[in-house]
Amino acid sequence: MRSEELGETLLPKRLALPIFASDPLSSVAYATGEILLVLTVGGTAFLYLTPWIALGVVALMAVVVLSYRQVVHAYPSGGGSYEVVSRNLGANPGLVVAASLLVDYVMTVAVSVASGVDNIISAFGSLADHRVALALGFVALLTAVNLRGVRESGRAFAAPTYLFIGGILLMVVTGLVRLAFGDGPQAPTAHLGVAAEHGKDALQGLGLLMLGLRAFASGCTALTGVEAISNGVPAFRAPKSRNAAATMAVMGVVAVVMFAGVTLLALTSHVHYVEDACQLTGLAGDCHAYTQQTVIAQLAASVFGGSDSVLFYFVQAVTALVLILAANTAFNGFPLLSSILAQHRYLPRQLHTRGDRLAFSNGIVALAVVAGALLWFYEADVTSLIHLYILGVFTSFTLSQIGMVRHWNRALAAGPDPAARSAARRSRVINGLGAVTTALVLVIVLITKFTQGAWLAVVAALLLWLTMRGIRRHYDAVAAELAAEDEEPAPRPRQVHAVVLVSKLHRPTLRAIGYAQAFRPDTLEAVTADVEPEATADLRARWDGSGLDVPLRVLDSPFREITKPVVAHVRELTSARPGDAVAVFIPEYVVGHWWENLLHNQSALWLKSRLLFTPGVMVISVPWQLTSAGHADRPARRAPGAVRRGEPTRGR
Repeated sequence: MRSEELGETLLPKRLALPIFASDPLSSVAYATGEILLVLTVGGTAFLYLTPWIALGVVALMAVVVLSYRQVVHAYPSGGGSYEVVSRNLGANPGLVVAASLLVDYVMTVAVSVASGVDNIISAFGSLADHRVALALGFVALLTAVNLRGVRESGRAFAAPTYLFIGGILLMVVTGLVRLAFGDGPQAPTAHLGVAAEHGKDALQGLGLLMLGLRAFASGCTALTGVEAISNGVPAFRAPKSRNAAATMAVMGVVAVVMFAGVTLLALTSHVHYVEDACQLTGLAGDCHAYTQQTVIAQLAASVFGGSDSVLFYFVQAVTALVLILAANTAFNGFPLLSSILAQHRYLPRQLHTRGDRLAFSNGIVALAVVAGALLWFYEADVTSLIHLYILGVFTSFTLSQIGMVRHWNRALAAGPDPAARSAARRSRVINGLGAVTTALVLVIVLITKFTQGAWLAVVAALLLWLTMRGIRRHYDAVAAELAAEDEEPAPRPRQVHAVVLVSKLHRPTLRAIGYAQAFRPDTLEAVTADVEPEATADLRARWDGSGLDVPLRVLDSPFREITKPVVAHVRELTSARPGDAVAVFIPEYVVGHWWENLLHNQSALWLKSRLLFTPGVMVISVPWQLTSAGHADRPARRAPGAVRRGEPTRGR
């Protein structure tokens, strides 16, 4: 796609919702389960806390959505939390947010895909041994689809997301209607007991408080990905801010309704969901061989008449699919944020480059590689991965809301009209409430999850923060070193000394000599290394008989190497003539097949890599294309990236 076609990739709201909101919507599938996993540490005695914890999560969701709607309107250029914090709190806090979000985007892919695979295994238990392979395969598939472009990925992922919303709402409504008519569904684990890991007396007072806070922190996984819309505002159709804010509102309402419905249904159907299946009492057979179904799977089985019903498989299929596709939120957010950071010189410039399909291809591939490595290392286990999750989200939530408060303070200080001042005050209250709330949750998450693995996320974010600062220092230093003052004349060497590297007297050598002579250097010499005395003697004899008016210098090479003597000779020339330039012409032949490169020693490549580090030396390659490098008989095709680089079609 041409650069001018970028406008055609902008998204309507119906496609933007599944692209940017699939993560918070899909987290409904595991957020309730994460709350139950924590509370069942005390058996079933503390499940009464579930509705209160769920209510806290719902309230937090409402506050965060309202807060980020302010961000969307105030900063429509994209960048979300990073831009808000950088502009209002400074560069270093902005980098803290950026590092936290990048780590969290990676975790989004890992957790979403692992959870999706869990739901597949809940329906097809025989696939349990292939968990990691399935997870890595899904990451590869997501990468391939996203490399086709944002709009294409939206079309591919829209239907599964809407089917998931419909399936969950159908399950919740059906279950609640049955409950209202006295035929409440019973989960497959309702008849099983739960053995407490800690006695009830041990979980009183402070212990009970910590248990509740830990369950709340786990339930807050429902908020992951909420900020993605604020990062992706430039991808919306005009009016961008209004469409993004509307999409965020729809996302918040749908996510709250589904999360509340699933939690209520899980309580009324008596779902028992534990971290270790051996906590369940009353199991028939070996508890270690028991494959525990997810909360959604248990609810679908209880509502729709068993694990062999059509609607059960439908709900499992769309849940697994949307959980895997939820990683697409990160596949859009991570490359966009990486591109902005690269533009600001905090990440390598390659991450700012769009691919042939106008997607940030390098960022997509980088995300896939890191997330795949995590899935492989943690064996695609959701429970292990979830502890590394959401810490970065609430770091960015908190700092961005503090930044928005400062933004509104500045707006009020500017003295706008009374109506605008009233709107600014209202917005400041919303963002202030968001800052206080998310800061409290951040503290809770940090305390309850730090020793369980969240410290790894903190270390990763810190290392990334240090890396980005180092990259910026490098780019700044390079820019300062290369900057030319207006009055500075163009540097010009006093003399140019040309050196042509020679191994044999053949056609590539003659072309290199002719090319060097065309430059009209002040001096010109041919240089060879005496690696094999017989071959050197033969070369000298042929050179003397060729009639070439270029002197041949033979360099001593007692250790049978080429690079070191040549580099030493060139450095002698530069040190003996300060202010002069040495131009080294290297003849090399070009082959047409990758395997042909393996048959040659690549000495020219190694020489160039060494000479490029020598000040005052210009390295010039003089290629000689062999017959295999010709394209006349090849079928017409384009190499990857050829369109973007402006290369012609290969072949006819």
